[in-house]
Amino acid sequence: MRERRISRATVWRRRLVALLALVAVGLIAWRVVKSAIEPDRHGASIEHITIASHAVGEDLPATVVVPDGTDSSKRPLLVFLHGRGGDQNSELDGPFYSALADAGGRAPIVAFPYGGETSYWHDRSDGDWDRYVVGEVIPAVAKQFGADPSRVAIGGISMGGFGAYDIALHHPGRFCAVGGHSPAIWQTGGETAAGAFDDAEDFARNDVVAAAKTSPGAFTSQPDWLDAGADDPFQAGDQAFADALRAAGADATIKLTDPGGHDSDYWNAHWGEYMRFYANALASCGN
Repeated sequence: MRERRISRATVWRRRLVALLALVAVGLIAWRVVKSAIEPDRHGASIEHITIASHAVGEDLPATVVVPDGTDSSKRPLLVFLHGRGGDQNSELDGPFYSALADAGGRAPIVAFPYGGETSYWHDRSDGDWDRYVVGEVIPAVAKQFGADPSRVAIGGISMGGFGAYDIALHHPGRFCAVGGHSPAIWQTGGETAAGAFDDAEDFARNDVVAAAKTSPGAFTSQPDWLDAGADDPFQAGDQAFADALRAAGADATIKLTDPGGHDSDYWNAHWGEYMRFYANALASCGN
């Protein structure tokens, strides 16, 4: 009987050792997979916050990225608006983090607010999205993270690129820089995507091409950036906006001939340029 008990104990020890070995292998595999999935943040920290928005009438998430290196106090702020169907985490990928790290001491705190599926970031029937960004997101991030509310740039991709220029239109002189990356810009209300605007009057209030032609002050009061791939479907509207900016004498960097379409491959390939533009404009803002 004693030999049988020893034999069972040995079996269980072997099973336990085998189980622990499997767990160890699993942990190593998980770390490998996790490192492949999660991009290198280059020391940047991420905070996920919630903003109780009166402008939109609901609690909305936002992601804030604080670059590595120095105290965040009084760092400038970049508010970056996502595209249609995106969210507050859409741009948190390797190219963004690499671009932020390359900006060094000039790197801004970056706030990515959530703007709904098809808000196009303007005040409309389902919420005052412009007022949300300017009156709620910027003050909340400045208060919680110590960003300098007087040195703010705004930019975005696709729907967010249009939104950045539209918000600048309604707040002339508020921003140190404005950038639209493959912005969803149309020349007439009839061209617009379903859900982009409430009606013809809503489009007219937010027609950035017409505004750049007739009262361009909001676009000449700070450096501007406008880019899109040569195969981007918004080329016609972006070209019309670019022509209006040039005619107005805006300090605009315009790149509409680089290869690429309306996709993450194009945007990821240009994040370094985007961040240099914002970082340099913010560094010289107010000087």
